[in-house]
Amino acid sequence: MMTEDTISAVITALGQSAVGIVRISGADALAVSGKLFRAASGKSLADYPSHKMVYGHIYDLRDNSLVDEVLAVYMAAPHSYTAEDVVEIQCHGGIQALQKILSLTYAAGAKPAERGEFTKRAFLNGRIDLTQAEAVMDIISSRSEASLKLAARQQNGELAEALHNLRRQLLDVVVHLEAVIDYPEEDIEEITFGEVKKRILEIGAGISDLLSNAHTGRILREGLRTAIIGRPNVGKSSLLNALLKEERAIVSEYAGTTRDVIEEQLLIDGVPLVLSDTAGIRKSGDYVEQLGVQKTRDLLKDTGLVVCVVDGSEGLTAEDEEIFQAAATRPYVIIVNKSDLNVAATFDILKQRFGADKVMTLSAKTGAGMDEFSAWLKGYVYGDKETLSGGIYVQNARHEELLRQALHALKEAGQAASDGMPYDCIIIDVRRAIDLLGEITGDTVPDEIINEIFSRFCIGK
Repeated sequence: MMTEDTISAVITALGQSAVGIVRISGADALAVSGKLFRAASGKSLADYPSHKMVYGHIYDLRDNSLVDEVLAVYMAAPHSYTAEDVVEIQCHGGIQALQKILSLTYAAGAKPAERGEFTKRAFLNGRIDLTQAEAVMDIISSRSEASLKLAARQQNGELAEALHNLRRQLLDVVVHLEAVIDYPEEDIEEITFGEVKKRILEIGAGISDLLSNAHTGRILREGLRTAIIGRPNVGKSSLLNALLKEERAIVSEYAGTTRDVIEEQLLIDGVPLVLSDTAGIRKSGDYVEQLGVQKTRDLLKDTGLVVCVVDGSEGLTAEDEEIFQAAATRPYVIIVNKSDLNVAATFDILKQRFGADKVMTLSAKTGAGMDEFSAWLKGYVYGDKETLSGGIYVQNARHEELLRQALHALKEAGQAASDGMPYDCIIIDVRRAIDLLGEITGDTVPDEIINEIFSRFCIGK
């Protein structure tokens, strides 16, 4: 599916660097580049084999003035990023040089590329599917080595292959059902009916396997939004500083020092966290402190993990109970801080009440217990696997939601089969699951969704 317009954009970050690249893609890529690039050999770029780097210069086609010394490479369709004819010009990485060469491509007939248009063309031209296209941005925005590995595996087609396989199996189910409907005189209904129910369960299990890793994949892609909450002066800011290994938050003996949410990003044993130190939750006559407390409560609505901090040396208070209630609607862990003091009684009470897997002790002051907290965190992210392992990890919230809807559709189909419903009814639910999986890969996705996805990309990608 070739598009008419030839487009161009700077595909490297603007700024001072050794090299910058301008990409031209489309049927007229060679014609556009030929108006501004002159090979030192005197040959045309078209005279060289595809994918061969050629040394030369860029000239302003309006006054024939020299612009820059460059390398240019022509990549013939379909063996290019977009599966179209592509020319890339490598020049010096200054802003002026890049912008000048880009403007010359426009003067030569290219149009400015829109956000994500190069990758969108790769998708529309069939070189990649939608999961691979979305993985491109995941690679660019990776927060950790683990998320980079997962994005690279998705870009290589692991998720796409699994989804295409599931769709093929579902299409086989539809074929079996339609055969029974179209050839009622054949004595195959009972056998096919049993096989259909079995296949629906098997395919549903395959979708459940993909969803089982979604928790880990999403955290590695987006970062685990973690809120540290507690009553004033229990050591929330000290815990933040200990995790960051720097004095980021003000620590004071006076309660209510933290009035606003302090947000930081960090890696703990490869797990990306978006960590928020919050105002202490308590009733206060101080208007500014009240605003901070309200911000804390609002933050909890979108938090992936709540770290409740209590002062183990003081015992539990009514304000601590209010903290536990605030955290109850989200995944949480309770930290009994100040383990360098006597915290055994508080720890035992909380362990009996919430379970040993939800309560731990540490000292933000001395660092004791920090390794245990890191180990707990890895367990929360990776589950029983304890680390990134083989298998496919769904990282994208859109993919996860569509998989859940597809699984629900198959459960409906399985229930219809168990109830002996007409095969037409079963086909409706199975086809619904096929379409939902197709929305992930791009086989059945509406144009408006495609446009929305690629609008999130940067220009030049």
